Order: sequence, then C-alpha cells, then structure tokens
Amino acid sequence: MPTAETRWRCTLCGNLTRFDVTRSSRVTDFLHVDLSGESKVEETQVLSETVESVRCRWCNAVDQVELVARPGADEPAEGDAQKG
Repeated sequence: MPTAETRWRCTLCGNLTRFDVTRSSRVTDFLHVDLSGESKVEETQVLSETVESVRCRWCNAVDQVELVARPGADEPAEGDAQKG
C-alpha cells in the first residue's frame, strides 16, 4: 500500500490516481444495535490485511502497477524549514 513517501504508478499508461484494489482483511467490528434492531459499526480494528491485486482503472493493467517515490516526500514541510 502507498505511504506518505510512496504512491502507485501504472508502468503502461502512467496513471497515478485511479486504481481498483482487491484485498483480503480480517477485522473485529464493534457493533451498536439500537432498540429497533438497526446496527451500526462504531469501531473497526484491522487484525490483518493483504493486497491481492492492484488494477489500473485507465488501461486495465493488473501486473504493471508499481510503488514509486512521491515528489518532495523526503523534503521537510514548509513550516518545518522555518522552525530552525
């Protein structure tokens, strides 16, 4: 999964913004059921998560998506540079 320092990029078409992600998750949900029987998830704890595939929405490529560095990710934030 992308982080603050990385992002996905399709190597075929260059897409950086639109992907279909298929993943498996194991979670624990805290449900609140009101008196009428309506339930609502109030908390979710992710126990494990596996990305099975990432598909480019523009060109439909599945095995052509890579993680690349975000531009400026290793540079200090504007406010951080002025603090020193």
